[in-house]
Amino acid sequence: MPASWGASVRGRALRGGVMGKRVGEVSCPLPKEPLSRSSGRSPARGHRCRRSVRSGSCSAPAEKVPSSVPLSMPASSRSCPGKGSHLAARGGEGEKRIQPLGLAALVGPQPPWDVSPCRSLAMNPIQRPEMYIIGAQPVCSQLPGLSPGQRKLCQLYQEHMVFIGEGARSAIKECQYQFRQRRWNCSTVDNTSVFGRVMKIGSRETAFTYAVSAAGVVNAISRACREGELSSCGCSRTARPKDLPRDWLWGGCGDNVEYGYRFAKEFVDAKEREKNYVRGSEEQARMLMNLQNNEAGRRAVYKLADVACKCHGVSGSCSLKTCWLQLADFRKVGDLLKEKYDSAAAMRISRKGKLELVNNRFNMPTQEDLVYVDPSPDYCLRNETTGSLGTQGRLCNKTSEGMDGCELMCCGRGYDQFKSVQVERCHCKFHWCCYVKCKKCTEIVDQYVCK
Repeated sequence: MPASWGASVRGRALRGGVMGKRVGEVSCPLPKEPLSRSSGRSPARGHRCRRSVRSGSCSAPAEKVPSSVPLSMPASSRSCPGKGSHLAARGGEGEKRIQPLGLAALVGPQPPWDVSPCRSLAMNPIQRPEMYIIGAQPVCSQLPGLSPGQRKLCQLYQEHMVFIGEGARSAIKECQYQFRQRRWNCSTVDNTSVFGRVMKIGSRETAFTYAVSAAGVVNAISRACREGELSSCGCSRTARPKDLPRDWLWGGCGDNVEYGYRFAKEFVDAKEREKNYVRGSEEQARMLMNLQNNEAGRRAVYKLADVACKCHGVSGSCSLKTCWLQLADFRKVGDLLKEKYDSAAAMRISRKGKLELVNNRFNMPTQEDLVYVDPSPDYCLRNETTGSLGTQGRLCNKTSEGMDGCELMCCGRGYDQFKSVQVERCHCKFHWCCYVKCKKCTEIVDQYVCK
């Protein structure tokens, strides 16, 4: 499959979401008009009209929903996507699954949203308290780590919280996989900050956790839309790639990465934009760092989304193909962000309140790159101040010269050797029909742990 297909889809502007209803509004008959190919929207999504509750009369259709939202435009200045205000009564489940994760604690505080007439996904519910669903407040108020803005978004999009929790879990799992052979192995602690005091340092590791957490939210929300779990979104409505063969159908139900990107941007960045800091201060530097890394995580998911196709025809002849937009496996997202971690740029805050390179010999990072403002601790010894858990008792590879090698992993303290018995499946055979039968083989192996 040509790689240009995915690039063609990703290059298009993000589209608006589902338009929600205000309290006291009901649907009205809409004029019949054909579906616009350029916008990819049906008339029902492009117009909204309001009926008076008392008189029952219907006024003219309101303004059209913009057909596209540029990827690089900030939420306060872009055209307004539609929003959904439908919430499912799943508060108990959402609370149970999200509470131990503390995703919001992975992002630190910051400046207020600009007051704008634009009805964006986040500003509308925050500016309009009449949109809150009765009964959602107790559930959202009990979730630890949420900022006031995130709590208000929780009240309006309560059904999303379950999938935000799933995204946080997948992010933690991916972080631990990517750093399994490093001194800092993305260890979690038993509190609401998930990763402990390490997150208070603006290091490379913090940059990665912010990015992978934002990516996890985009991934989970996008898939939930496709699976019909959220009432405010559905299948992807991305336009057909221009280079897709004519006899191939563009349809199916694709992952709604556009909606996932927008919602994650509003929800995850909310905590960063709620406080004003002195221009040029360390707090402002940390805020800008967090926002940059959040964006890099979201763009990693969006960049790797590609066109998937399925063959149709007699006896697998593949005479016809149906194609749709599909998210990449989250492992690929983690691999990409790990590469960004290795090449992260060291930044500092300028007097003008902007991040600038510490070393001007390097190129300025793009919106897809990770940045950090503080050097990383060595993570060799346990340190309650920095949150380092140390490497004592960690397994290491005696023959490796990399970070997983005993010399680097143990920080020169030496290592102990012991033997362990490993049981593995072996001599597997396929039996008709249809199962695989394996034997169990035991093996004694040498293992090494840091002193």
